[in-house]
Amino acid sequence: MKLGIISLGCDKATVDSERLVGDLVGHGAVVVNEVEAADVVLVNTCGFIDAAKQESIEAMIQAGSLKQSTNVKAVVAVGCLIERYRAELQQEVPEVDMFFGFGDLHKLVPTLSERGLIADPVGDHPGVRQNLGGETHIRYLKISEGCDHTCAFCAIPLMRGKHRSEPLQRLVREAQLLEQQGAKEITLVAQDLGHYGRDLGRDGPKLPELLEALLAGTGVPWFRLLYVYSAGITARLLDLMAHEPRIVPYIDIPIQHASDSQLERMRRPERQRTIREKVGRLRESVPDIAIRTTAIVGFPGETERDFQELCDFAAEIEFERLGVFTYSPQEGTRAAELEDDVPDDVKRARQEELMELARSISEERLGRYVGRDTDVLVDRVADPDEGGFTHVGRIMWQADDVDGVTYVRQGGWTESGNFLRVRTTDIRDYDFIAEAVE
Repeated sequence: MKLGIISLGCDKATVDSERLVGDLVGHGAVVVNEVEAADVVLVNTCGFIDAAKQESIEAMIQAGSLKQSTNVKAVVAVGCLIERYRAELQQEVPEVDMFFGFGDLHKLVPTLSERGLIADPVGDHPGVRQNLGGETHIRYLKISEGCDHTCAFCAIPLMRGKHRSEPLQRLVREAQLLEQQGAKEITLVAQDLGHYGRDLGRDGPKLPELLEALLAGTGVPWFRLLYVYSAGITARLLDLMAHEPRIVPYIDIPIQHASDSQLERMRRPERQRTIREKVGRLRESVPDIAIRTTAIVGFPGETERDFQELCDFAAEIEFERLGVFTYSPQEGTRAAELEDDVPDDVKRARQEELMELARSISEERLGRYVGRDTDVLVDRVADPDEGGFTHVGRIMWQADDVDGVTYVRQGGWTESGNFLRVRTTDIRDYDFIAEAVE
């Protein structure tokens, strides 16, 4: 069976796709680069926000249309959107032949087999995770599924269910596989990394123990942490980050707001005081750390005073990077029951104002990394028209896809996935300029 993949949504969904495709490859599937050449097209959908829902529906319809003009025999839809709206989609998108939510993915292979589309298991190692991202040196490791937080605006628990940690040894084996496939940077992802292990028993491993096992079990040069609520920033984690150079000095702490009244309405576990304290402890323990966060503007009930408090807090804390999103109600969430009383034009204006503040803060904060000798992980060779630069990559204070990049001038040449020793010489908004050093 020739298998075409359309994987939508976040990096956690990419991990889901790679694991699922690995299972199908273990049963004889062969992945093709062009979906038009496939026998079966697998669409991993996203249901996080309205734009993502629409993109997923359009992808399913377009994949279904290929059955009329190519050799595509079946379209399979999985993922978040299916988990929430399977009954409706079965009626509205007849182009899709099979729908599977998270709870019945185990039926995928038997169903394909019943339809004569896939063979019995073949090979010595069925289920080996595949690489769907092209580059092998940047990979993601999802350490848990679901979420126990009850944030009013978020539909993730409705799609992904309660928090479930992956077994430690299974994660170590998967990291070893990623290293064998060429990974030089592994980013740990989950809805909240800090919740890892809370369901594995009182004496079971937590995030620091998982990190220690990954460090001991692999030689991967960089491990990066995304999505850690402030409560998960423990003394043990801080000590490990401070003393282990393979854990890059970078963390993502999604605060979403800084007004206590808004945080309470959002049903967030933090308050301004606790966020300030944890950021202070991070910077005291790991002075070089770059902290990324996100905020939502225009949540129901947000006043000008609330928004100004958020801006003042951002100016005080000076996050190295701050992403800003406008609120949109999601069906089934607690916030959807509230009046969406902040006009769209006000939401956009607040987003633009906070983003401009964040940009100026970032440029100043990131300026302290200029003049440093450090390593850059090369993501690609630069194009000839990119200002005389030879390579484009990231230093350790830049995460893949969400942050800026580093442009390198270098006399020689190296391949994507290698490290270069550089000296940063300038910063342009979120990007660094660097010169290669011996």
